[in-house]
Amino acid sequence: MDNDTTTTTTTTTQTLTGGCHCGAVRFQVDIDLGKGGSRCNCSICVKTSVISSVVKPEAFTLLSDDASLASYEWGAKISRRCFCPRCGVHCFGRGFLEEVGGDYVAVNLLCLDDVDPALLPVIYWDGRHNNWHAGPRPTPWPVAAAPEGAATAAA
Repeated sequence: MDNDTTTTTTTTTQTLTGGCHCGAVRFQVDIDLGKGGSRCNCSICVKTSVISSVVKPEAFTLLSDDASLASYEWGAKISRRCFCPRCGVHCFGRGFLEEVGGDYVAVNLLCLDDVDPALLPVIYWDGRHNNWHAGPRPTPWPVAAAPEGAATAAA
């Protein structure tokens, strides 16, 4: 009788392309869409309405020229959002955060070619209330009121 209780986790990494609305910014990424994406309720994430997934920098290639990008940083400057200066679409962000393994690229999954966002699993973070310790959950966090016990600093 075989009592092997080993669990196998399968990842399906695909090489996909994406870009902004007008086509000036183009990129390629090796990504596992089965992991889905995440949304946050902090002020920048709510206003840009992205669904992001974090990859290592070596999994991301900017196909267009760096000159095709504009960027925005704020606060602690752990992330630099890259967007198209012509059409305004936020395509990805770059930064360093120890909690996600150091250097990262946060790809806006809504910018990927031929990917239906309705089919992506999404988790939600409470960045607006600096409530990172609570972890992600399957439903959106409130924007207006801080959950009980959350830090009060706005993100």
